[in-house]
Amino acid sequence: MAGCRGSPCCCCRWCCCCGERESRTPEELTILGETQEEEDEILPRKDYESLDYDRCINDPYLEVLETMDNKKGRRYEVVKWMVVFAIGVCTGLVGLFVDFSVRLFTQLKFGVVQTSVEECSQRGCLALSLLELLGFNLTFVFLASLLVLIEPVAAGSGIPEIKCYLNGVKVPGIVRLRTLLCKVFGVLFSVAGGLFVGKEGPMIHSGAVVGAGLPQFQSISLRKIQFNFPYFRSDRDKRDFVSAGAAAGVAAAFGAPIGGTLFSLEEGSSFWNQGLTWKVLFCSMSAAFTLNFFRSGVQFGSWGSFQLPGLLSFGEFKCSDSDKKCHLWTAMDLGFFVVMGVIGGLLGATFNCLNKRLAKYRMRNVHPKPKLVRVLESLLVSLVTTVVVFVASMVLGECRQMSSASQTGNGSFQLQATSEDVNSTIKTFFCPNDTYNDMATLFFNSQESAILQLFHQDGTFSPITLALFFILYFLLACWTFGTSVPSGLFVPSLLCGAAFGRLVASILKSYIGLGHIYSGTFALIGAAAFLGGVVRMTISLTVILMESTNEITYGLPIMITLMVAKWTGDFFNKGIYDIHVGLRGVPLLEWETEVEMDKLRASDIMEPNLTYVYPHTRIQSLVSILRTTVHHAFPVVTENRGNEKDFMKGNQLISNNIKFKKSSILTRAGEQRKRGQSMKSYPSSELRNVCDEHVASEEPAEKEDLLQQMLERRYTPYPNLYPDQSPSEDWTMEERFRPLTFHGLVLRSQLVTLLVRGVCYSESQS
Repeated sequence: MAGCRGSPCCCCRWCCCCGERESRTPEELTILGETQEEEDEILPRKDYESLDYDRCINDPYLEVLETMDNKKGRRYEVVKWMVVFAIGVCTGLVGLFVDFSVRLFTQLKFGVVQTSVEECSQRGCLALSLLELLGFNLTFVFLASLLVLIEPVAAGSGIPEIKCYLNGVKVPGIVRLRTLLCKVFGVLFSVAGGLFVGKEGPMIHSGAVVGAGLPQFQSISLRKIQFNFPYFRSDRDKRDFVSAGAAAGVAAAFGAPIGGTLFSLEEGSSFWNQGLTWKVLFCSMSAAFTLNFFRSGVQFGSWGSFQLPGLLSFGEFKCSDSDKKCHLWTAMDLGFFVVMGVIGGLLGATFNCLNKRLAKYRMRNVHPKPKLVRVLESLLVSLVTTVVVFVASMVLGECRQMSSASQTGNGSFQLQATSEDVNSTIKTFFCPNDTYNDMATLFFNSQESAILQLFHQDGTFSPITLALFFILYFLLACWTFGTSVPSGLFVPSLLCGAAFGRLVASILKSYIGLGHIYSGTFALIGAAAFLGGVVRMTISLTVILMESTNEITYGLPIMITLMVAKWTGDFFNKGIYDIHVGLRGVPLLEWETEVEMDKLRASDIMEPNLTYVYPHTRIQSLVSILRTTVHHAFPVVTENRGNEKDFMKGNQLISNNIKFKKSSILTRAGEQRKRGQSMKSYPSSELRNVCDEHVASEEPAEKEDLLQQMLERRYTPYPNLYPDQSPSEDWTMEERFRPLTFHGLVLRSQLVTLLVRGVCYSESQS
């Protein structure tokens, strides 16, 4: 930062989160000669590979086609439909297990803590209640962090990784069985531990893992379990099933099969075909109705009634029959919705900017340290969240009078909560009879119950409470997302936005006097605005929210709000998932190119000065290459000495190319001259040879600086690289433009790994 003083451009980069920095280990920084204060482009940190989604038309494939007939083709299609149905059912069962476990742990925790608070409010032992709540939350979060240590890919929501997978980038370990187990158990512990995370986002990842693993009938984690199932072994088939599984996860989370299909199409796969659409929709329907069937039977004892469509349902929005002036929304409200969309886009951009800075800080200061530090960070977040929730509920809450709707239950809320009384979700901490604590009602309930309170309870939250709740929840949710626990972002964003929308409705009704406003509609629009500003989804999110509300009339205001929120947020930064894709260094192509790129040609972006390496390149030369180039890969070549004269004399094209490329460094002389001139800027401490322990070398009589030695011989940076001939300016034309044989590519990360680990050969070895 010291070097940025007086530079407005640099200040803008830091404030707007536009600067990119690469996080490397200290060993890598030492080899590359970099420091952590330098701004760097974020490069891939893993050897990501591409998935082969195109059919390889070769001889074996043609032989398989020869054996195919109409009967085998129909059988193959029937098996595919059966597998798609099985993926949907299994995804629904996974959602049922997560929902049942979270509900069980949450009821146990809140039941014990609420009883303790009611008793200690009379005795003055609230510290004991706080310790009990800390004990529950820290235990659950510790278990979730341990599961992430077992499988680090299980951290976060998993949506960025699945998006990369569906677009052709193979992320290591993202669809393994161990990842699924750690994800499922980790998310139920993190949600039950009171962190501001949701279980709906990880459901998408879980469904994708089910879609990838179930058709294989085998697992890398369980190698002994294998079946002779000869179908669906290609990346193309696996991609289709992962698309169906991700859509099934959305359908199970929100009870939105059509929204899940559009999500997989809009945000997921860039490879799509017409036949896949119907299969993905069928899989989504199977997941939604499987979850609905079992949840309705378990909670209500009414098997086959289908009363609970998804893990998160917003209930039915309906004005009271006694209020004739109430309307869900009017044409005049569209102006307010547009303004809320702009504010939601600004809040979402701020959320993404802060979370990006936190993610970069973790990459530089937390991830390079021992894994226990990540667990301690998760426990710290849980500790701060628990204390803030407890203190805010006890101190900042207001005692509000229970309305008739809260006492008897209005019709819209009873449709969603027929299994439990409405008053069971209202907390009366430190409040007299017929009153309740509005802050505790939001904090000491599950996030789904808090969303329903904001959507369907009328006149029960003060503007001050809503403002404080929004600020606290915004900051803590931003801090939490990115920690080493499985975490989703949909529900926290919806709850935060619902508080914002309810605050706007309270201000319009109380201070402006707009009595026709329905608070639940503004809470829904606020939730859509904030969620759209964070994730930047449009079509699929519109349909998901419409299916969750079961109200088609909300289609227009939700769509307008999401479009305005996306346009406003895109003016400042990308969506949260795209940001984390970039931070992970995944080489994912954008949907559309920038305007400037349309003017470029291939020659404008290609590097004319190609840098290559030999199989026996010295350590000093490798360090020189890494420090003077930013290429991601380098060709490995050898010199074709045996038939170079016959080759060059007999090929007229090669002779013409030699005359044309006399100044090109694609030659032995030019490459050595370039590397020799670049060595004068390297400190001697960083040009160490890690193979010294394998090669016995004599100490020089005079301890002369290595840098000075290299400067003296900078025109011969490759001594002993060519034992039979040293570089010379007297080379003939054939020697200068000796043809090179290409053997393959070596990645930049592979070179760094080889240098760090000391994998090399002494010069005497062949």
